[in-house]
Amino acid sequence: MSDVVIQVDHLWKKYRLGVLGTGTLRHDFNRWLHRIAGKPDPYAKVGEGQKSEDGASPSPLSPLLSPSSPLRDDEMWALRDISFEVKQGEILGIIGRNGAGKSTLLKILSRVTAPTSGEVRVKGRIASLLEVGTGFHPELTGRENIFLNGAILGMTKTEIKQKLDEIVAFAEIEQFIDTPVKRYSSGMYVRLAFAVAAHLDPEILIVDEVLAVGDAEFQRKCLGKIGEVAGAGRTVLFVSHNMAAMKTLCNRVILLKAGRIQIDGSAEHTVSHFLNERASSQYVAPDSKTGAPHVAKCWFSDQAGIAKESFRIGEPLAVNVELDNPHNESLKLEFAFFDSGGYKLWNFTHEYYKLGPITAGPKTTVRVTFFVPALQLHEVFVHIGLCLAGGHALRYLDHIREGLRCFVGANAGGAYRQAGTFIECPIKFEILSL
Repeated sequence: MSDVVIQVDHLWKKYRLGVLGTGTLRHDFNRWLHRIAGKPDPYAKVGEGQKSEDGASPSPLSPLLSPSSPLRDDEMWALRDISFEVKQGEILGIIGRNGAGKSTLLKILSRVTAPTSGEVRVKGRIASLLEVGTGFHPELTGRENIFLNGAILGMTKTEIKQKLDEIVAFAEIEQFIDTPVKRYSSGMYVRLAFAVAAHLDPEILIVDEVLAVGDAEFQRKCLGKIGEVAGAGRTVLFVSHNMAAMKTLCNRVILLKAGRIQIDGSAEHTVSHFLNERASSQYVAPDSKTGAPHVAKCWFSDQAGIAKESFRIGEPLAVNVELDNPHNESLKLEFAFFDSGGYKLWNFTHEYYKLGPITAGPKTTVRVTFFVPALQLHEVFVHIGLCLAGGHALRYLDHIREGLRCFVGANAGGAYRQAGTFIECPIKFEILSL
């Protein structure tokens, strides 16, 4: 169809886990020569990848081209047989748990990485905002990076100059526009990166969760701009964990689960299914093989520490979090409370409450408890983010989204939320070594 601008057909993507190279360029080149000659890998471990299940030597390209090929222990499918279409002017939302394949899909659509199998057809220029500072050169100033990004999009210098003042004003960094971006905070990076991507007239705009770095007011500006971009006939692919934004902006939302499309339907239906399917009153992390700090377990309890999932209106509740921190990293936690419509009610960060970092010894688990009294809502969802302490760059080590849910009262129905405004919550913050 002529109005289809993105066509995805039977897309598969395989990743190999762990170290890919041999450690030296010469050995990597030698390995490549053996592969194209159909010879065994000279640097493979004994018994590794030399024979298929039937005992025959496999073709050197078969693991890459055949989705039906058996996976080795160090391989995984990030995407499995993905097919969909996006029409011109459509805002398509993509949601799913961490590891569901959202970012991999966007990177393939943005031509950052190639699929293992399948086909992607795109009509028009694509501007992608996948990570903080995507496409920026750290040594160049903000102004120079605007011209660099515009050139990448195929715009002339004259076209970029016409948009320059509008981009700088939207990003709200006039004072720093001639400063090298390596000195920008993560929030400044995002403001400029989004302003560039949204104002340089791409036919297709791809936005990942990076907007979460900005403050609430800037997020509202960005969401409004996304609506304007789509209203002008351009297409938007929008990945976010902000379920309220998904319902507001998107008529259609795709839910990914384990690399597959689980639902492709209306925003209301898909978001409701996603929230109700994954949420419970406790979360237990799957086995972690990375050795990185992570949230091992979290659950609700009353003030006495007794686990529960339902609370009376006005009764204080606690969110308990156990952290595994094997390398003695300095950590900080972030919490955000949402109602069943996906509207943020309250959030907690170490910086706001002037708390020091959480530090635990190797193989030590800590429990962090805080109390939020007088929530008058029927259903409450909690996001938990675990970050490294210090430094301007935002780096999430772990993120638990919509996985924790409790019930408050009987039929309060969101009495505390007035037009999406935040509520005030006193806290009690405790660290208990276990």
